[in-house]
This record gives sequence, C-alpha cells and structure tokens, in this order.
Amino acid sequence: MEEYSIRASIGTAALDPPSGVEYSSGMERTLIILKPDAVDRRLVGEIIRRFERKGLTIAGLKLAAISRETAEKHYEPHRGKPFYASLLKFMTSGPSVIMALQGNRAIEVARKLMGKTFGHQAEAGTIRGDLGISSQFNLVHGSDSPESAERELALFFAPGEILEYRTSDARWLADE
Repeated sequence: MEEYSIRASIGTAALDPPSGVEYSSGMERTLIILKPDAVDRRLVGEIIRRFERKGLTIAGLKLAAISRETAEKHYEPHRGKPFYASLLKFMTSGPSVIMALQGNRAIEVARKLMGKTFGHQAEAGTIRGDLGISSQFNLVHGSDSPESAERELALFFAPGEILEYRTSDARWLADE
C-alpha cells in the first residue's frame, strides 16, 4: 500500500499524495473528537455518517478515556478562562471517540458540518444545530487551523496509528 506523508516542514497538516497520484492543494487532515456527551447519547454513528457522507475519510479512529494530562495539553490555549476547569472535568468524564479525518479542505468542511460552538446558536443542518442545545456540552471538537490540526493529531495519535489509503470515490471529491 502506498503511503502519504504529512508536510510537517511547512507547518501544515496537508497531505502529500503517493507517487503518481495528484491531488488538489486543499487536501488536509484534521482532528475530530466526539465528546463524552456524544458517546453517552449514542450519537457516534450519526455524527460519523455526516462526515463520511460529505466526503471526508477516516484515517484514524479510537474510543478512549482522555486523561486529565492530555486534556490539559489539548486545551492549553483556554487555560485561565472561566470555563477551563469545567471543560477539563467534562472531557475526562467518560469515553470519547477520537478521529483523524482527511480530505479536500478537511478543516473548513468539518467545522462547517459541526456548526457554531453553542448548540442553541448553531444552524439547523449542522451537527450541533440538529443534535445539541447546550452551550457547555457541544458534542464535537474539530481543529481550527492546519497548525492546530498538526499539534492535536500528534497529541492523540502515535506514529503509525493514522492509516494511509485512497478511497475509490476520491477522484469525485477533489478539485481538479
């Protein structure tokens, strides 16, 4: 099986295609976490279905209890904010599904599918808009930039845990 490589040297989570394959410059990877509320409410299949139907590919997937240490590293940018302690408590309260998704403009596409942060403000048709109403328990996390994706993927996935493959419909999902 041919492998892709992440172009870490330029600080993005964009994919380099295997030799002989050309993709648009929009190919990216992103981290998605289905938070404890999504797992507890049995929404995992519904949420994954939305990402896959849009054309994103699962490159890594695991069910895990996020440790406090990992949650602190992941949410470091929010340290000192009023919601930080409750966010850590929530994220370590039960299992989460952790995914590496890839595809054309994966970060932007995933964030649009998720909707606004607060479920009560999210548009109908988005994950949060259709499945959530809370401002604290918002079902899903997605990387907000290529730099965040690179950092977050490295935090949650060890080398070799993200698979490299091409789906049969990939040619229909990329810009030419």
